[in-house]
Amino acid sequence: MSGDRYLISDQNALYFLTFTVVGWIDVFTRKEYKLELVNSLNYCVKSKALTVYGWCIMSNHVHLIARARDGFKLSDIIRDFKKFTAKRIIHMIQNGPESRKEWMINQFRYAGRNLKRITNFKFWKGDNHAIELSGQMIQTRLDYLHRNPVEALIVEEPEQYLFSSARDYSGTKGMVLIEFI
Repeated sequence: MSGDRYLISDQNALYFLTFTVVGWIDVFTRKEYKLELVNSLNYCVKSKALTVYGWCIMSNHVHLIARARDGFKLSDIIRDFKKFTAKRIIHMIQNGPESRKEWMINQFRYAGRNLKRITNFKFWKGDNHAIELSGQMIQTRLDYLHRNPVEALIVEEPEQYLFSSARDYSGTKGMVLIEFI
């Protein structure tokens, strides 16, 4: 996105990324949508050269600490991830037992109405809020993303939240394949 001041300049550096649903719509309140993101992240780790060091799915955004392996571009992996998950989750909303279906679909349609590259719906905001990490920033951002569910009063302790790498860092196998920092 041209107006994004958080651009990925080094395609193989370590980044703190935030993917936000348009309009801050609370899509990820249903486990099925969160599991779709988990499956897609694992696919990107196994098949698209993504290395994930930390992650957390909140109700309307996702935090990652990640990098692309040498020879691959982080921007390309993110683009593919966001495109695939947007299509899948919109399909799930349209065809599943979603009580907010009509409202959500209208919001996604409205968000994409003036964009030439969007044919029907816009799910994710265009930016990735990419912040290149080094030194102490790495641990600070990892702690921040793990504390997100605690700050939102979802859980009392970070490792209690299923949709986060805090479980891995506390010694319990988590849902996404990660590398430790």
